[in-house]
Formats: sequence, structure tokens, C-alpha cells
Amino acid sequence: MSDDVFIIGLAQHKFGRFPEKDSLDMASEIAMAALADAGMTMADIDVMGCGSLLEAGSGQRILHQIGATGIPVYNVTNACATGANAVRVAYMEIKAGISQVGLAVGFEKMGKSGLLGLAAKVAGADKKVWAPAGRTGSVMPTEGVLGSGMMPAVFAEIAMEYANNNDGVGFEQFAKVAEKSHAHSVLNPYSQYRKAFSLEEVMNAEVIAWPNTLPMCGPTGDGAAAVVIVSGEKLKTLPDDVRKRAVKISASVMTSDPWTAGGQAGPDVNTCTRMAADKAYEMAGVDPQDLDLVELHDCFATAELVHYDNLRLCEPGMAGKFIDERGPWRDGKIPVNVSGGLVSKGHPLGCTGVANLVEVGMHLRGEAGDRQIPDAKVGLTHVIGLGSTCAIHILEKVS
Repeated sequence: MSDDVFIIGLAQHKFGRFPEKDSLDMASEIAMAALADAGMTMADIDVMGCGSLLEAGSGQRILHQIGATGIPVYNVTNACATGANAVRVAYMEIKAGISQVGLAVGFEKMGKSGLLGLAAKVAGADKKVWAPAGRTGSVMPTEGVLGSGMMPAVFAEIAMEYANNNDGVGFEQFAKVAEKSHAHSVLNPYSQYRKAFSLEEVMNAEVIAWPNTLPMCGPTGDGAAAVVIVSGEKLKTLPDDVRKRAVKISASVMTSDPWTAGGQAGPDVNTCTRMAADKAYEMAGVDPQDLDLVELHDCFATAELVHYDNLRLCEPGMAGKFIDERGPWRDGKIPVNVSGGLVSKGHPLGCTGVANLVEVGMHLRGEAGDRQIPDAKVGLTHVIGLGSTCAIHILEKVS
């Protein structure tokens, strides 16, 4: 059994919409870039994890483009946590001592297809909508606390529950999250959108599902990201320049949502996140206040604010105060989503979980350019896949 696992190669494609690019070509390009970053080829890889929600089962097809060597391939899908799952299966093989070197790839080509592949607007039960795999059908059935199963409303409901239960949280606090994230994205060349919005612009924009306005909602698009990971034993055999840039995976945790009373009306993303966070902090031996940066799952700005509390970045019930005091800004107490987050960087579903690791890894290496968090040593990535599952990784600088 391997005691430690390290990231030695990482790469990410710019998020956006690239109709001229094939999804497998995009994934293959980034896989090769991660291998080059690690100073390796496919001949060195023992296992691969591949994550894509809309193109499940693509791992072997990628290998036929970059080197089909007969290694085991785990094709995984787990909603928005798909990419993090791809990393974790390779991580587990290495931790178990079965493999020494793993490659994890996450990708998605969504274009303007709409959230989870549904492009049509909900206009009435008699309307037909486009559905995955080209099938047509009626609009999504009404469900949940406020009668909607569409994602902007689901995360609006989660947010309003938090606001109703905690003082100092309202529309302005949720909007401040988006203001912060869009400001961060201006510095990120990988971000789908690089435009700053004032707080007034966020609050006065079109309402999608109260309190989520348009700039508070993550866009769909295309993207790919990859990491190469190795055991501690393997790392010792590698050249000095590789070892000096290695990033330790101090914790890799996944949870699913346990039974809760509120979970019968809508998805409970809070409990599974709190469970995963507590376990990850214990595994890594770090305190939330030790974190130098966090990349968390902000498919909507409302989700980010709730997860400040779930990840213990602030005192219980104090997420509103945390954003009011600029705690998650890049110059704040614990910078959150310095990449611009999903609301600005973008959210190609199967890619997001891997891209978060790439982002934090770049900061810990000191290679994040204009958006670099100075002297970053410890970072956390978090992603939620409704259903629900939560995946958290804690990364630490080695040298």
C-alpha cells in the first residue's frame, strides 16, 4: 500500500465554446500536455480514469489517439463530480499499491446545449424539449420545495433555506459572491468569461430563479483537464525537476448524501459536504484556517455562499459576514475561486473536478501567473454531483 500520492503533471484547456474542435481531440490534446508536463509518455502510465457525463465510455477512444497500451481504464460518470471521480479511481489504485502511475482526464463538450443537456426553456407541460441522445419528451416534471427541478431553482431553494435560517444573509450577499468571482476571472486566461461586473450590475440583471440573476449562474461550454499522479515510491525515482514541482494529495474523500428529512423535498448538498470536509481535514491533518485557497463548486453564486459554511471556512451561520468582510476575495482571509469559479470560468460538467485540481496545483507550484496567491502551501478542491455526491481533495506544496 502506498502512503502518499502526488500530482506531477497537469494541464487544462481554456474553457469556452469551440465548435470547430472535436471533444476527443480536445481531451487527447490535454492528456498529452499533462504527460509532457510530468516528463512522461503513455508507456509510463499504469491506469487511467476518464470522466465525461455526456460522452460516457470515452477513455479507450482517447487512448487510441494518445497510446493504446492495454492498461485498465475506468470510465466514470457522477453528475458534476465526474471529473473528481476520475482522479479518485486512479488515486485509489495507487494507494492500494496496484499501480504506480496514473492519468486522469475530465472533459465535456456542451456548447450552448443548456444545463445537463436540456436546451429548451420550460414553457408549459404541453411543450416538447430537446433531451439527451436526441430524444424528445415533455418538460421536466414539477418537484421540490418550490415546484421546480431545474438547477437555477434548486440552488435558489438551497440558498433561501440558508438565508431564512441565518441572520445577515440576503440578496446582496449572494450577489457579492458573483461580483467577487467575476473580478477574479479577469486574471485567468483559462476562463470562459473575463468580464468584471459591479455589484449593482449583478443585482439588476435578469432574474433566472430568485435570488440567482444571470451573472450568478454558471455557463455551459467546452473544456478538458488532466493530471498525472504517482506513488511516493515512484516519485523518489524521478528527476529533481519533476520532484520539485510535485504536489501532494493529502486527502481524497467522497461521500453521498445520508437520509435527512429535508432531503425528501430536494437535494441535500449540505450534509454530504460537511461530512466530506470533516473527513478530509482529519485525513490531511489540517485546519480549515490553514487553507491558502479553495476552488469550490459554485454552479451558482448562491451555492458558493452556502459552501463557505459547509466547508468550515467561516463560523456556523456566518457566511453572510464572511462575504461582507471580503473573506473569500483573493486578498482576503481564505481566497475562494480565484480562477473565477464556475460562474465565470465555466462548467464543462465532466471536466470541472479535474480542472479544480489543476488550478490549485498551479498555485501551489507558483505557476498561476497574474492570479497567483502568494506563498500558497495548502489548497482544497470541492465538487458536488447532484444525486448527491461530494468529492473533496486537499493538496499541499512539497518543496
